Amino acid sequence: MRTATRTSLRAARAERTPRPRRAGGAGARRGALALAVAGALALTAAGCGDSGGDKDKSGDKPAPGQSDLITHTVQLPKLNGQKLKVTAVWTGVEQKSFTKVLDEFAKRTGAEVAYVPSGDDMSAFIGSKVAGGDPPDVAMLQQPGALREFAGKGWLKPLGEEARAQLKKNFSQGWQDLGSADGKQYGVYFKTSNKSLVWYNTKIFEAAGVKVPATWPEFLRTAQAVADFGVSPVSVGGADGWTLTDWFENVYLSQAGPEKYDQLAQHKIKWTDPSVKDALTTLGQLFGKKELLAGGQEGALQAQFPTSVTQTFSGGEKAKAAMVFEGDFAAANITAAKAKIGTDAKVFPFPAVGGRAPVVTGGDVGVALKDSQAAQALLTFLASTDAAGIWAREGGFISANKNLGLASYPDDVQRSIAKALVSAGDSFRFDMSDQAPAAFGGKPGQGEWKDLQDFLRNPADVEGTQQRLESDAAKAFKN
Repeated sequence: MRTATRTSLRAARAERTPRPRRAGGAGARRGALALAVAGALALTAAGCGDSGGDKDKSGDKPAPGQSDLITHTVQLPKLNGQKLKVTAVWTGVEQKSFTKVLDEFAKRTGAEVAYVPSGDDMSAFIGSKVAGGDPPDVAMLQQPGALREFAGKGWLKPLGEEARAQLKKNFSQGWQDLGSADGKQYGVYFKTSNKSLVWYNTKIFEAAGVKVPATWPEFLRTAQAVADFGVSPVSVGGADGWTLTDWFENVYLSQAGPEKYDQLAQHKIKWTDPSVKDALTTLGQLFGKKELLAGGQEGALQAQFPTSVTQTFSGGEKAKAAMVFEGDFAAANITAAKAKIGTDAKVFPFPAVGGRAPVVTGGDVGVALKDSQAAQALLTFLASTDAAGIWAREGGFISANKNLGLASYPDDVQRSIAKALVSAGDSFRFDMSDQAPAAFGGKPGQGEWKDLQDFLRNPADVEGTQQRLESDAAKAFKN
């Protein structure tokens, strides 16, 4: 858990994702997205990409720079005098962009909207608010596991007819399934992400004379060549444990395959399985070499996600690192570092460890915790192309909304990523840690986040890491 701004987490996550689940539904996705994304990103890495000439399907909106008009495809009620409290983990750049979405909703409806950052631990935040009798009207959750948990406790309100209509109109069945529990539709996946990307500093790559790698061995050789050139090759935001789960998931999916991925995500196989040993051993090839990490292991453990991105691009060829792994949401932090996406910063697919490059997705799902007209209206808005287009134009945002035109995105890189995601339909794998109970896959300082931070500190301890992961998983899954 993706979505990855967890500030540490998501300010982190996009300053993440998310994160970027649903029992069964997410586990059943196949690998078509991997092929689609790999193809699109191969063009991007080569300096090509979608021309951006596509017009917005919801109003033929011209490409960015030609018009700032916001389309009106959904009818919203008048809510003058009603107050609405919305919570999410987003801070910094992400909060600023989301606030523009909320401002447009307030403008159209007359509602008074207040945004409250939840902090990294969304489950604890919501739990305390529910216990105190004052939950937010709408929350943006990063985990399908949390959605199912909250629904099971009776905290969530099912989507109304208008929100369901927008959802059915604009999203594939797979994304609808991810927002449901026990046969009821609760959530709208507003912000989604491709979490299998490596962003690189083009000036450093050019100066070091290295090329974009396609496989894990090539990736390690490229990293070593950059290190020999005198620059730390890989920046890791290890202070935010969710980034380390993303590293593991990409290696594991590519190396062990989708069936094993699904089994481990549901704890149908143990973390002591040989496939986990293989993935940790592979990841240790990078984490175990101090010279390959910006600041070494300790520096990586101290770097929060936003820093891991900005230090890769701030200063051009004098930046502290050459590459940083994470989702499309990293674009917001790259821009904050005053680097131009597509020129100073480019992207390539996470290198193939096994026979196929992995693609892991994440997302943030909007849910209602109060049964109010205002809450339902906001979720209806978030399911529309209108709301998605507002944030898309700001950058650092990808939508699974199939009717959002590619022209809404500000550059070819983000258009390529968005096109691949939507083209894949229901064929995707969702972030594994976000499918787990929050106690294992979604809390700072415990469970998988802490266990992988300990592994980053001591990558040689593969067996001990497996034992700790299995112990924590068994407690959380209660099996």
